[in-house]
Amino acid sequence: MSSMLRARLGRARSAASDAGVDALLVPPGSELRYLLGGSGTSFERLTCLVLPAGGSPVLVVPKLEAPGYAAVAFDALGVDVATWVDGEDPYAVVARRLGRPGRVAVGDMMPALHVLGLRSAMPGAEQALAGPLLGELRMRKDAAEIEALRRAGAAIDRVHARMGEWLRAGRTEAAVGADIAAAIVEEGHVRAEFVIVGSGPNGASPHHRVSDRVIKPGDVVVIDIGGPEADGYNSDSTRTYSVGTPRDADVAATYAVLQAAQAAAVSAVRPGVRAEDVDATARKIISDAGFGDYFIHRTGHGIGLDVHEDPYIVSGNARPLEPGMAFSIEPGIYQPGRWGARIEDIVVVTAGGVEPLNNRPHELVELPG
Repeated sequence: MSSMLRARLGRARSAASDAGVDALLVPPGSELRYLLGGSGTSFERLTCLVLPAGGSPVLVVPKLEAPGYAAVAFDALGVDVATWVDGEDPYAVVARRLGRPGRVAVGDMMPALHVLGLRSAMPGAEQALAGPLLGELRMRKDAAEIEALRRAGAAIDRVHARMGEWLRAGRTEAAVGADIAAAIVEEGHVRAEFVIVGSGPNGASPHHRVSDRVIKPGDVVVIDIGGPEADGYNSDSTRTYSVGTPRDADVAATYAVLQAAQAAAVSAVRPGVRAEDVDATARKIISDAGFGDYFIHRTGHGIGLDVHEDPYIVSGNARPLEPGMAFSIEPGIYQPGRWGARIEDIVVVTAGGVEPLNNRPHELVELPG
């Protein structure tokens, strides 16, 4: 583990140097976990990994929160720890470690409170985002990361396999969602990061969560669920169900279009194909069938320590796919006021093509009404 993290720190330092950045300033969160193996939490007190392009990295952390990083192998990683207490200026601590930098890159999720505090402490330093630099490293998963995503995918598949235990007419979306959230933890996740139960017309809202709507016989229901396992790597999978025979006569034909689009997009994934071309593959099938106006989001997003990260499978992203990239393929068709449907798998680009990490059936699953 330490050798892997040391290599990541080295690559991040090199990326900063190549970009003309004197230091990366990384707050608690997924970026910190990627580099140190521990993510911590962010409050009003500054915690920040200071990673100079040249020189020793240091974690600046409030003394009262330092015990939360006890599991990080600082000595093995060559990372110093500088604690501070209330009444001290943590931004000055960072500035003293860096001297007079000309350009620093701050973590994408660093609170404005700290961004502005660092700007005041280092007024001569131009600030940029660290995300584009770290994202280039994070989007290509190594073998251990891919195996972690496989485990997460298998765990969320087990939850989908149990959907008949909870999804039935007469129950509210909220009640079904609570049971699903508990099962997500039972099947190996540390928590449910999100649970979408979109029944009937609510399924036409892609980011609907749950409501007090009572599920009815004949409803089409979109179930989009996921969360992190203990190692921090996330699952994310969507399947669409019907409670008994679908009420609307057009469900079968429309769903067949969606299923064909999702399968074609997965099949299009291979090294060298542009991300936008995978999106176009799904979009063309849906548009040619007359549903183009009802596919209202990108085809996919990267996944790893964050549920959404690079690369994004979207029009305008001409990045060629590379082995190790992991992302969702999730086209949808959403008819406002009626019903919606989405099919989502996580896939990883391999040297020879693609490996889906979710393996539940893609057909519309008809549960007892």
